[in-house]
Amino acid sequence: MSRLSFAALAASATLVAMVPLGAAPVAAADVTIETTGPVVELQVSQQVLSDPDKATINAGVTTRGATAVAAMQANATQMDRVLAQVTSLGVPENRVQTSGITLNPQYDYRNNQPPQFTGYEATNTVTLELRDLDRIGPVLDALVAAGATNLNGPTWAIVDDSSAKQQAREAAFAKARQQAEDYARMAGFGSARLLSVEESLNYATPMFNRVANEALSSAPAPATPTRPGQVATQITLTVKYALEQ
Repeated sequence: MSRLSFAALAASATLVAMVPLGAAPVAAADVTIETTGPVVELQVSQQVLSDPDKATINAGVTTRGATAVAAMQANATQMDRVLAQVTSLGVPENRVQTSGITLNPQYDYRNNQPPQFTGYEATNTVTLELRDLDRIGPVLDALVAAGATNLNGPTWAIVDDSSAKQQAREAAFAKARQQAEDYARMAGFGSARLLSVEESLNYATPMFNRVANEALSSAPAPATPTRPGQVATQITLTVKYALEQ
């Protein structure tokens, strides 16, 4: 979680005087703003739903061999074919990243016997960022055809969610202000003065699909079907208000 905090009309502030070059530094002055009334602290969250414009998928290859070298060599050969397919699909190199390589011994634990060593298993996984959402299904099918044995995803997201975050921020702040004014009115005070704001950002998360999945058919699908749905960008504000007459 990314956190950003700032204070407006905080209980204490520091003033720094501008001084000419070469002049002796001037000590900072502490200014305290007195709060005589009660303080209300609120936590308000707002979500903004947006259409995703990128998807992340993980594609990998798992191979086995009698020795570690054999398992890794077989994996490298098969992974080269998968990466060549990725390039042929037009995925830019800067959107392809190796995310994990593992090599582990394998054992047979059957029949309550001591484990028997059976060889090694090697796995190589890459993470792909795709921007053409209409091609997600065909890309998955092409990767499998090229030799990918492991797939995970897609994870839907937004390339630039700054606009969604700003909308959520403004809505959360307005809601917090309204709640503070309601508390002031209910408690018999005339106004609510902002003391501090702390923001928590929750990254975009998938929401339910807007379009229902197609009914299963006995005929083979031309490509793996996918539905991007929408993603939610959420801002949470923790605010403090002083209730005043």
